[in-house]
Amino acid sequence: MEVFRIRGGVPLHGAAAVAGSKNAALPILAATILARGPLTLRNVPRLTDVAALVELLEQLGVAVDADRDGAGRCLRVRTIDPLPSFSHHEPARRIRATFCTLGPLLARRGHAVVPLPGGCRIGRRPVDLHLKGLAALGAEIRIEQGHVIARAKRLIGARVSLAGPSGPTVTGTANVLAAATLARGRTTLLDAAREPEIVDLGRFLIAMGARIEGLGTSTLHIAGVEQLAGCDYCVTADRIEAATLLVAAMITRGSINLTNVVPEHLAAVLELLAEAGARIDLGPDWLRLIAPQVVRPIRVLARPYPGLPTDVQPQLTALAALADGDSNIRDEVFPQRFAHLRELARLGADVRGGAGEAAVRGVRRLHGARVAATDLRGGAALVLAALAAEGTTTVRRIDHLDRGYERFERKLRGLGARIERLAEVPAVGGVQWPVSAPQPEAVAARNA
Repeated sequence: MEVFRIRGGVPLHGAAAVAGSKNAALPILAATILARGPLTLRNVPRLTDVAALVELLEQLGVAVDADRDGAGRCLRVRTIDPLPSFSHHEPARRIRATFCTLGPLLARRGHAVVPLPGGCRIGRRPVDLHLKGLAALGAEIRIEQGHVIARAKRLIGARVSLAGPSGPTVTGTANVLAAATLARGRTTLLDAAREPEIVDLGRFLIAMGARIEGLGTSTLHIAGVEQLAGCDYCVTADRIEAATLLVAAMITRGSINLTNVVPEHLAAVLELLAEAGARIDLGPDWLRLIAPQVVRPIRVLARPYPGLPTDVQPQLTALAALADGDSNIRDEVFPQRFAHLRELARLGADVRGGAGEAAVRGVRRLHGARVAATDLRGGAALVLAALAAEGTTTVRRIDHLDRGYERFERKLRGLGARIERLAEVPAVGGVQWPVSAPQPEAVAARNA
């Protein structure tokens, strides 16, 4: 286990390049199963979730070679064995994105056996819409011993609704969209997710030869083709990492210049930060934020795109903890996504929550403490709060953060943060302590 040790109270200033999108790269990687030719994927982030999916693909007969490509990685992908449709790969149970291989396996190979998904514990995330959509295309599906088993000689186009109780399903849209590209006839997806990551997946499929109309809207039309070819594609920028870095500058009363970013993907976040007092300038692929000395209270309503992302709700909750007044936080996508409140309270935040909503009364200062990440974005919120807190904070369970942030501590140090990654010794007397020196060899090996 490793931890972050953060000495807070230093405003962040400087520039950072945003990495490739985790939430776009994962379904794109899963969709490489559909191709009959070699592919090149650029701007792929170095994340543990990506590494786990690559290992799964290799067990499914897909070869993946990595090259350095500027700030990100270039992955060269080709199918070497088109027969496997099942893997016992254990990480497949721990990350949700591996479930996105279900649609591509079914469409390309006619058979799929995929473990029910894991991922962060942020509330109920059913897969019934995935299965409903694929069944509408003609798949025979059953669930046995924690696995989805699906078969189809050839999928047939159909009209499919992907509306769920909290809005459209993003990973469900990815699964059914990918499968429909090789279905016979025309498929119409109603109530489809509009997120930029779905648009990026659609553009990747089009680059392979898919025929898709309506990207960015809630209605997608897909005309099935006989086969998809290889292509060269660059993954879009990670809007969640960009938002996290913007809030990091905001909460420490600093400033930041972001490059390799798509400002339109962040419209709702930028609007809220401006209302909180930030000065924001932007260009085609860059952003500059200058934080105010006093952050105004905020009202957060996390909703499907183009609303505020649920993946930024915890970070904004941390910001609200130091605002000048009372803030309200609501999450309509994952109403149970408030496990970070208890850990923020350890840092001195005045937070109360329940039933999809949190009330935050801003305090003048936070103080260092020993906290633990409960999930990916909740962990990011703790890091941001620690950067603004007085004293030293230790953040445990940073493996959650490695799933979605590429070399997070290195990027923050480039902005002036006093943060280091340390090894954690085994518990002694019920207490665990970080060692006094970082482990650069272990970090370098993991991020290679």
